[in-house]
Amino acid sequence: MPVKKFNSVWDALEKTRGAAANMKVRAEIMIALQERVQHQTGTQGEKAEQLGITQPRLNDLLRGRIDRFSLDALVNLASLAGLRVDLRVRRAA
Repeated sequence: MPVKKFNSVWDALEKTRGAAANMKVRAEIMIALQERVQHQTGTQGEKAEQLGITQPRLNDLLRGRIDRFSLDALVNLASLAGLRVDLRVRRAA
């Protein structure tokens, strides 16, 4: 049986290149948000309030439940957390 190689885990898991690309971007933003929130002082409730979300929603973010966040939601949260999201589009290899 031949071994398949993938550029990322999302390429292996998702059915389409578009879905894999979406998940890659969502994962990158989610990781940046997790790092930002974990370095802030205060309780989870206080951190959630600063982001305009509930504590259970923040808990979903911190636990990496990526399926519960759209790309739009993550971009909005990143902005509220004081992060800037840059998008670069280039030709595929």
